[in-house]
Amino acid sequence: MLFTMAISLYATRLVLNALGSTDYGIFNLVAGVIAMLSFLNAAMTTSTQRFLSYYQGKMDREMQRKVFANSLLLHIAIGLFLVLVLELCGLFLFDGFLNIPLNRIAEAKTIYHFMSATVFFTVVAVPFNGSLIAHENMLWIAIVNILETLLKLAIAIALLHITKDKLTMYGLLTAGVSVVSFLLYAFYCFKKYDECNISGLTRVDRPLLKELTSFAGWNLFGSLCGVGRSQGLAILLNIFLGTIANAAYGIANQVASQLSFFSATMLRALNPQIMKSEGQGDRDRMLRLSLIASKFGFFLLAVFAIPCIFEMPVILKLWLKNVPESTVVFCRLILVGTLISQMTIGLQSAIQATGNIKGYQVVIGSLILLNLPVSYILLYMRLPAYTVLVSFCVIEFLACAARLYFLKAKAGMQVGQYFDRVIFKIALPTAINIGVCMLTGRMHADAWRVLITVAVSFAAFLPAIYFAGLNDDEKEMIQRLKNSLLSKLPGNKSSFRLKNSNP
Repeated sequence: MLFTMAISLYATRLVLNALGSTDYGIFNLVAGVIAMLSFLNAAMTTSTQRFLSYYQGKMDREMQRKVFANSLLLHIAIGLFLVLVLELCGLFLFDGFLNIPLNRIAEAKTIYHFMSATVFFTVVAVPFNGSLIAHENMLWIAIVNILETLLKLAIAIALLHITKDKLTMYGLLTAGVSVVSFLLYAFYCFKKYDECNISGLTRVDRPLLKELTSFAGWNLFGSLCGVGRSQGLAILLNIFLGTIANAAYGIANQVASQLSFFSATMLRALNPQIMKSEGQGDRDRMLRLSLIASKFGFFLLAVFAIPCIFEMPVILKLWLKNVPESTVVFCRLILVGTLISQMTIGLQSAIQATGNIKGYQVVIGSLILLNLPVSYILLYMRLPAYTVLVSFCVIEFLACAARLYFLKAKAGMQVGQYFDRVIFKIALPTAINIGVCMLTGRMHADAWRVLITVAVSFAAFLPAIYFAGLNDDEKEMIQRLKNSLLSKLPGNKSSFRLKNSNP
């Protein structure tokens, strides 16, 4: 994740410099769904992974085969449906609706078609991703992610030497990356896992397919609400403020998604255990893991996000050189909103594990989409662009409260338990980290201050997490992990004794 984050951020700088603010803004407006597909993919993957993990917990191999085959059929259908919807929407989007320079409309249309193809391959890859996560095979996922990142870096470097239209070529090559990823996931799963085979595609299990369709459908609804909110805000910013605002918004989303890598990876590792615990009938463990995911998800983002919020002007200047207007405040507010969302990130997995998600997705999805009419009113009143993202933060807070209500109603979690194990535990370390960053912020703003802020923030935040943010059982777990790692170091006497002792 460290490798992919560093390379992705550097590739963004190359792409911005190669395309310029206007073309980069057009790409993020028209093909921005590609950037958001990671969220769509993750949410839909949870559907397949939930059922596979659930039946792994029950030790039912036959049902795992049926789940994969029916899930693959379902996602092929969903992929075709989404392509059809996107192509129909594209008939009117470019007819004076979007604020795009007339001389770039043809290129924008071409990118839109590439985006449609990308959507299909990304959606069809979902059952394979679900199978890998259910088997907790993070190695192959990491290999494919690294390869994707290297391909995107190669594309960014190639843009500097391409003589044809750079925007069109960037759209084409980016779409090609999704095809390569799909092929790698599919090849590995067909070769490695018994339940992943196409022989079951001809045997449709109607009751199971109905259950999968309902679950995936409501997950898709929730995901589309998230993508709709993100792209809807991009369109509103474009209509009222133009493509430069889209460039700032696209960069802000890029920063938030890169800094969320560690949290997303941790959640991906915990999700199978949360689902399996529910399948085994151990709800107490399922709830406990969801609270751990919420707390550590927040910490893993905050350790990077808080110093970045304070040092955003210098970071963006060093990273991009040419920083589009409003990018600093956009990045700061999106990171604040993402931090708020992380406080209940594990509760989302717990709701998924129960299988009863219809009411949850309707309420949370509607709350998230509320951001669009609120933002329209704010921009129509000619308030500053950043007020759109202030409303984003407020609505994320309301969504967190709604998740607490649903988990209490559907799984019996006590709200007091959530506050004891999550909110009260993150409060003091976060306050210490903010205080440290405020103190270093008094120094002269340059690259050295950024390094000092990050170093001092880490030095203060990590001990604060251990002493004030962890429960006793979590400290014991970390101590056991530390002892286990030390025992494996070369030259360790205890390790030598263990290897040479005969029971």
